[in-house]
Amino acid sequence: QVHVVESGGGLVQPGGSLRLSCAASGSTISINVMTWYRQAPGKERELVASIGSVGSTTYADAVKGRFTISRENANRVYLQMNSLKFEDTAVYYCKYGAPRLLRDFWGQGTQVTVSS
Repeated sequence: QVHVVESGGGLVQPGGSLRLSCAASGSTISINVMTWYRQAPGKERELVASIGSVGSTTYADAVKGRFTISRENANRVYLQMNSLKFEDTAVYYCKYGAPRLLRDFWGQGTQVTVSS
């Protein structure tokens, strides 16, 4: 079992920045992929950014050039969000996955609200 916890959400004005953190604990595996998703009210959950064990990254087109995903270590990643827009408002979730695990593990989410 892997326990995933997100933190760092909050209220920010348009153009502002936030840094989200995702920490995994429990039966973690060093070779993993950690992915940020978000879900806005009334919309489907969508992929935001992903990072592999050796640092390879993927971004949604909507956040390229504004968001940066990074790793502190095998079990903690960050999502630096700059130039935030109203449409970035959502609950942000972190997903932990690994080839050796039978399933992915999700955190409870952290709310990001962009409002003036």
